[in-house]
Amino acid sequence: MSTAEEQNQAKNPGAVRVASVNLNGIRASYRRGMADWLKDRDIDILTMQEVRAPDEIVRELLGDDWHILHAEAEAKGRAGVAIASRQAPQATREHIGEDYFKTSGRWVEADFDINGEQVTVVSAYVHSGEVNSPKQDDKYRFLEVMTTKLPELKATSKHVLVTGDLNVGHTERDIKNWKGNVKNSGFLPEERAYFDRFFGEEIGFKDVARELAGDVDGPYTWWSYRGKAFDNDTGWRIDYQMATPDLAALASNAVVDRAPTYDTRFSDHAPLVIDYQF
Repeated sequence: MSTAEEQNQAKNPGAVRVASVNLNGIRASYRRGMADWLKDRDIDILTMQEVRAPDEIVRELLGDDWHILHAEAEAKGRAGVAIASRQAPQATREHIGEDYFKTSGRWVEADFDINGEQVTVVSAYVHSGEVNSPKQDDKYRFLEVMTTKLPELKATSKHVLVTGDLNVGHTERDIKNWKGNVKNSGFLPEERAYFDRFFGEEIGFKDVARELAGDVDGPYTWWSYRGKAFDNDTGWRIDYQMATPDLAALASNAVVDRAPTYDTRFSDHAPLVIDYQF
């Protein structure tokens, strides 16, 4: 759980502040106070998932101070990912590279020049899945494509950051009630094995928030709207910032911007905010 002091920590000179959040609908988030959160956080790059709105609405809500890359899902009111940045990207790509997912609104990439270094930032939204259903088949298919995509990105730049709602708790530390979820999508052994590969020697990305937090429970980034999950901190850590080792070494000040109370949340996810000191 983050304190107000942590959330208000000043950004060091030269640092790039990256925030990632599943909005559960950008229009709903703005109605619930997202703009108030955003104006005070000094964010340089904001990655968003489950935007669930037409492009003109996204641009209207965020305003003219941002450069916006938005992949709207073909299925109206579903998915959608975006990257909003204070500086203009040098290049952009609007899907993961496989035609099956081309219009799914689940992956966008932007290349930035930061102090002479190329930094590639991704906003990703992995399927939530459902055991023994086509949704789960699509989830595995997407994770499988990631096993090819991540090494490709790593080969193009030593500074790659994949952010977003990846809808898998990697370890028992990442879900409060992990024992009750071992047969549910989001904590299946087959799903978690992909993350072993992402963060293992084979692919070699770093789980930045986990590396900075250490071997502790959470900090969680999603709590169900049902029951007392938020009040009891019965959460899941399913929102990530995954970085290549050189970029991960620049990371500091990982904070989950957990709202102070249930009724002040603007989404069922909390933003994950990390500074990278260039």
